Amino acid sequence: MGRAARGQPGRCRIPGTVMSANAPDPNLQHLQQARELIAKGDLQKAAQTLNKANQKWPQDPRVHMLGGLMAEKAGNLDGAFQSLRKAVALAPDWGPGLLELALLLARQNQFAEAMEKAEKVATLEPKNLQVLAGVVDIAHRAGHLEMAVRHLRRGLELVPGDPMLRQLLARDLSQLGQHDESLALWSGLVEQSPEAANRVGRVRALMAAGRVAEALPDTQALLAEAPDEALFRYYDDLAQGRTPSEQPAALMTELFDGMAELYDMHMVRSLKYQLPKQVADRLLAMFPDRRFNVLDLGCGTGLLGVCLGKPVEGFLIGVDYSRNMIAQAARHKVYERFHTVNVHDALRETPEGLYQVVAALDVFPYAGDLTDAIPHARRVLAPGGWLVLSCEAADEAGPDRVLHAGGRFAHKRSHVQALCEAAGFEAIEITDGPLYEENRNPVQGFVVWARRPDTAH
Repeated sequence: MGRAARGQPGRCRIPGTVMSANAPDPNLQHLQQARELIAKGDLQKAAQTLNKANQKWPQDPRVHMLGGLMAEKAGNLDGAFQSLRKAVALAPDWGPGLLELALLLARQNQFAEAMEKAEKVATLEPKNLQVLAGVVDIAHRAGHLEMAVRHLRRGLELVPGDPMLRQLLARDLSQLGQHDESLALWSGLVEQSPEAANRVGRVRALMAAGRVAEALPDTQALLAEAPDEALFRYYDDLAQGRTPSEQPAALMTELFDGMAELYDMHMVRSLKYQLPKQVADRLLAMFPDRRFNVLDLGCGTGLLGVCLGKPVEGFLIGVDYSRNMIAQAARHKVYERFHTVNVHDALRETPEGLYQVVAALDVFPYAGDLTDAIPHARRVLAPGGWLVLSCEAADEAGPDRVLHAGGRFAHKRSHVQALCEAAGFEAIEITDGPLYEENRNPVQGFVVWARRPDTAH
């Protein structure tokens, strides 16, 4: 259901035309061949084939639809929109053309029009499961879970008991806070098929409902099948009331790979995340000649690099576990290179004294334990270099590190300050305040600036 099947150009009536029931489809062969060439990436031959089809039947919307898919694959977004809008103009009520335009709009974050087109095609073809898959995909991309739930329920009317539809519905209901129905769906899935995906789904739903202790039978069953699986150990620690040291790599990869394309817009516009801009402004004031080396831990989509502007005179190195995030960061062309690695491993494996700045912005809410990270950060800094990191704030009366229900770690301010002092940092400056917003409420945290002394001691 995550990706809509493409419309099959040879299996539907050509919209907007009148043909004899026995008349051959004049473009069928060319369209099938063009689709195969597009799938293979042979766009030059695909274009030649579509030109032949267009000469035979210039008003065939299927030609323009495939032309739009070909243009998008070639990186020509303007051409893709032009071709797909032409297809829709020729056949306003033709489902495949509408769906492909809606999907392109969603991929380009133009969600209002994408959802409008998706709802229209769902009305036109209410029993088409390919259309249903595309509409649900668009709703998820847009973050409109209510829309997704509505169409998933409709899908289960068409295909009662479908496991994938039930999984998606249970997940979305959990995110909407409808925990009882979500858990009922997951329990039914586990009873029907106690595979890992269903047990993990129920564990996550129990976590979201604040009932993580009830997940112990599932976590124990998962570990019995795969005792070395880090993700299962993580969930079992939570179910037994233990605080893990960090989120497992699989969980972070799943989270950030899935949101890479929307991360900048979500963080900056929706959550009002301004820390990269604030840090970049201060660094440029500290190094007006732009001569400094930066290790950007958990660089994500490269927000810090974007805020620094043109490439620095030293080198800017990005570290992130998500390949999709790094792919987004690389588009800005301000980083010298990237490493796809856990931030703890990156710090351990980096030689001493290379950087004037080590930045870890919104990293340790996922990477967790700072006990080894802070001393390693001091080691890789050059004398006089700066560590800057952010943490969500934990209650000073509680443990040094806690894991919230949403899966993010929070740290005690006093604990982080003590770690910096023990590592030999000086000029430690800690500023309290909101880091971003969640559900329009500020998330309180703190930002640490700590300097490695000019001389070793």
